[in-house]
Amino acid sequence: MKNLAQGNYQSALQTVRNLKKKYGETWNAVNPESSARMVAQNRFKTGLDIAKYTAAIMRKDMAEYDADSSQFTKSLGCWHGFVAQQKMIAVKKHHKTTDKKYLYLSGWMVAALRSEFGPLPDQSMHEKTSVPSLIKEIYDFLRQADAVALNDLFRRLEKGEDVQDQIDNFETHIVPIIADIDAGFGNEEATYLLSKKMIQAGACAIQIENQVSDAKQCGHQDGKVTVPHEDFIAKLNAVRYAFLELGIDDGVIVARTDSEGAGLTQKLPVSQEPGDLASKYLAFVEAEEIAITDAKEDDVLLKRDGKLVRPVRLSNGLYRFKDGSNIDRVVLDCITSLQNGADLLWIETPTPNVKQIAHMVNRVKEVVPNAKLVYNNSPSFNWTLNFRDQAYEEMLEEGENMTAYDRNNLMDAQYDDTELSFRADEKIRTFQMDGAKEAGIFHHLITLPTYHTTALHMNDLTEEYFGEQGMLAYVKGVQRQEIRKGVSCVKHQRMAGSDLGDDHKTFFAGEKALKAGGAKNTSNQFDNAEVKQITEEKLSVPA
Repeated sequence: MKNLAQGNYQSALQTVRNLKKKYGETWNAVNPESSARMVAQNRFKTGLDIAKYTAAIMRKDMAEYDADSSQFTKSLGCWHGFVAQQKMIAVKKHHKTTDKKYLYLSGWMVAALRSEFGPLPDQSMHEKTSVPSLIKEIYDFLRQADAVALNDLFRRLEKGEDVQDQIDNFETHIVPIIADIDAGFGNEEATYLLSKKMIQAGACAIQIENQVSDAKQCGHQDGKVTVPHEDFIAKLNAVRYAFLELGIDDGVIVARTDSEGAGLTQKLPVSQEPGDLASKYLAFVEAEEIAITDAKEDDVLLKRDGKLVRPVRLSNGLYRFKDGSNIDRVVLDCITSLQNGADLLWIETPTPNVKQIAHMVNRVKEVVPNAKLVYNNSPSFNWTLNFRDQAYEEMLEEGENMTAYDRNNLMDAQYDDTELSFRADEKIRTFQMDGAKEAGIFHHLITLPTYHTTALHMNDLTEEYFGEQGMLAYVKGVQRQEIRKGVSCVKHQRMAGSDLGDDHKTFFAGEKALKAGGAKNTSNQFDNAEVKQITEEKLSVPA
C-alpha cells in the first residue's frame, strides 16, 4: 500500500490556497507549498488513522495467505520507538518494500525494559499504561521516519533532481503492530479499557492469552494457570467491543492458549447442561472417585459419569489438570476461540518442531478449516540444540553411523562443520517456510531479538573499547560499518530531525531562521563524495 504523497500534497496545496483567499493579508506569511509539503510528510494524524490503515493490511495479508501459504508474514519484537524505526528503515533499504513485514510489541520486553518499577519478570506486574505508551512511541518514530525521508526527497527535488516519482509513490514506514495485552490486566472491563488505549495509540491487532491475570506467567515458564473458556470469551468480546467502538471494524484478535504447558486452573466453571463448554473443561480436571462418607469437611465434589469424584486441589487452592490432557485442551481452546470472535491463534510450545505444531493445528482445521497461527520463534528455545536433536534422530532413522557424535553434547563447536550441523541449520533456515506450509503459521515473530542483540553488541563493544583497542573499537566496529553499509543514523542529527527542523524554521521564520545545518555542523564530515554516494545508494528505495 503506497502513501500516495502527491495526492495528499495537491489536496493540501489547494486547501491552503483557498484559506489564504478567505483570510486575506493576515495569511501572507503562509506558503501553500511549504504547508502542503508538511501535510504530505505526515499522512497519519491520529493513532486511529494508523489502526484503520494497518488493520486493512493485515486482513489483506490473511486472505492472501489463505490462497497461498508462501505468503506468510513476519515481525521482530521492538522495545523502543527508535528500534522499530531503524528496523523499518532497514527493511525498506534491504528489501525495497514493507509488504508482509510487521512489528511485534512483547509484554515480556515491556516488563523487562519499560516499567517504572525497573526490570521485572513477565508476570503482568508492569503498569498497564506502559503498553499503549510504547505503541504510541513506536508510531511517533515511524511517522518521523516518513517525515525525514520525504523531507530529504523534497530537498533533492528543489535542487533539480528527478525524484518526483519517488515522492508520488512513497511507501510509508507505518506497518501493523501485533500488541501483547498479556492476560488482559484484570477483569473483562479492565481488558476493554486497556484495549481502547492500545487501539487509540495505533494497534490494529491485540494478542491476549488465557491465563489468570493476577497469576500470569511467561509462556515459557512453569506455574501457568488457565481460565475457563467462558472467562476467556468474555475478554475476547471486550477486545472486539473496543475495536468496534473506535471504528476499527477490521481489528484483529490473536487468541493465545498456554494450555500446552499449563497444568493448573484457578476456577471450576459451572456446567448448565451435559457436554457444554464448562462440562468439557471440567472433564480435564484430575479427580479421584470417593464415597460420600469419605468426603472431608468443606470438600469440593463433582458428579462424573454417575460417580462422585473429588477434584485434586493443591494447598494454594488451585486445581490440577489430568496428565497428558494438554494437547486436547489446546485444541479445544483454539476451536472455541475461533468460534467466539478470535481471528488468529497463538500456541505456546515447548520446542520449535513443525510436526508437533502441525499436529495440533491440523486438528483445529478439522473444525475450522481456515485456522491460522501466529507463532513465537522464541529466544527461549535453544534453536541449535533442538534442531541438532531433530537432525540426529533423522540421520539415525536413515541408518547413518552416529558414533562420531556425543548425543549429550551436540552444542559443542566441534560439530559446527559436520553433516549434522548442516542439516540442522538448513532446518532452521526453512523453519518459517515449512511452518507456513505445513502447520498453518500465518505470522512468524521473534519476541525478544532486540533485547538480545543489544546485550550482544554491548558485550562486544565493551570488551574492546575498555581494552587495548580503545576508540578504534567504536570506529572500526560501529561507525565505519555504518558508513559502508549506509545505516541511516550514521548522521544521527539528521535522523533525530535536525534537517527537518531547519526546513520548518525556514517555513516559519524565513531568512531569519537560526539553523543547525551550517558550515560548522560536524555532520558535514559525512557529506564527502564517497559517503554521500554510499548513503544515497543504500537509502534510495524504488517505488
